[in-house]
Amino acid sequence: MFIATVVVSVLLALAVIGSAGGKLSRQPKVIEMLMGLGVPESWIPRLAGAELAGGLGLLIGLAVAPIGIAAAVGLACYFVGAVIAHVRANDNQIAAPIVLAAMAVAALVLRIASI
Repeated sequence: MFIATVVVSVLLALAVIGSAGGKLSRQPKVIEMLMGLGVPESWIPRLAGAELAGGLGLLIGLAVAPIGIAAAVGLACYFVGAVIAHVRANDNQIAAPIVLAAMAVAALVLRIASI
């Protein structure tokens, strides 16, 4: 079970750290998408910080279970919020946040099961 936890946690951590990098480097495609969802520009660094914290928490959580559990809960909430933002903006590019929310839930379940 722990091997599955490592695989899911590392893949999700890479995804969210990469996403945070896109926000912090202000990649035009990322910024345009966020603006289209109605996200205030002042929130972008905070969103990136939440993703970085979640990704690092998942990695640290492989050694310290409570941190991994907290990170997975936080990321699940983050991506549920992202899904809601896409739905409210009538944006059909919703697959990525749904998949990432599902991965966060999977990371949570696997981390709890591997204690």
